[in-house]
Amino acid sequence: MSSVSVAASTVAASTQTLTTAQLLTEARTHNVWLPRPVSNEQLQAIYELAKFGPTALNGCPLRLQFVVSAEKRAQLLPLMMEGNRAKTAAAPAVALLGMDLHYFEQLPKLFPYIDARSMVANMPAERIEAQARLNAGLQIGYFIIAARSLGLDCGPMGGFDAAAVDAAFWGDRPVRTLVVCNLGYGDPAALHPRGPRLAFEDVGAFV
Repeated sequence: MSSVSVAASTVAASTQTLTTAQLLTEARTHNVWLPRPVSNEQLQAIYELAKFGPTALNGCPLRLQFVVSAEKRAQLLPLMMEGNRAKTAAAPAVALLGMDLHYFEQLPKLFPYIDARSMVANMPAERIEAQARLNAGLQIGYFIIAARSLGLDCGPMGGFDAAAVDAAFWGDRPVRTLVVCNLGYGDPAALHPRGPRLAFEDVGAFV
């Protein structure tokens, strides 16, 4: 299925049921999964929605791989922290979400209005990485919201051997894994009570 048809069909379906509860107030991070499969078309549809979120210079540094084969799952599991292995083994699908440190190579296509590639490529390496991390992090947030909008649950994790995951799955590509995210249909019976959130008065102000 093409990107256009995937996006069109999934947006049409999601807008019929989209609510703030589905996206945020009732959505939960899941660790236990129902034995219900998720198709490659559903997984691609997450990206087809998430890609529209804003990034600096439209740089889109997020890179992703969906781990769906038994072979690749077996390769990933030993690289997860012990407490994350069982849930990752049970999830219908797993997404590796990373940042491309050479994302500027796509800027002539993504931001053709100025010579953005040269501007970014000539920055110090630590600044390029900071920009890639910031904007890929934004895109990971969009990814989670997009998955929820399509009726899927997420289990994002930071507990893994990042260098080993990078070597095993990205090879020589200049991509650094930021988040491993389990995807599927979570078991609501296995959820603990929702943790508290900070009040606006604790974090915000009008100045």
